[in-house]
Amino acid sequence: MDTQLKKGVLDMCVLGILKKEDAYGYIIYQRINGLLGISESTIYPILRRFVKARYLQSYLKPSNTGPARKYFSITPEGERHYKALIIQWKKFEETINQQVVRSD
Repeated sequence: MDTQLKKGVLDMCVLGILKKEDAYGYIIYQRINGLLGISESTIYPILRRFVKARYLQSYLKPSNTGPARKYFSITPEGERHYKALIIQWKKFEETINQQVVRSD
């Protein structure tokens, strides 16, 4: 997939994953990488930006296999932002389908 397209949907993917359940950075990376093929270093700046914007909060959770892990959970503000991104995505998809894809 094109790099610019990936950048356009990464925020939505991160929030969508965390809307389902809390997770730590590497798990978020693995789920998105399975879909889009990204590098691990792509996720952490997004997580930091979202914590700063108060879309996410973080907390430490003990691990059975090593040190405690930093988990992320979506906040009410993050859920509102996610819903707004979904609306934008659907409008974008509809416009492209009407104007480009189905313009036979």
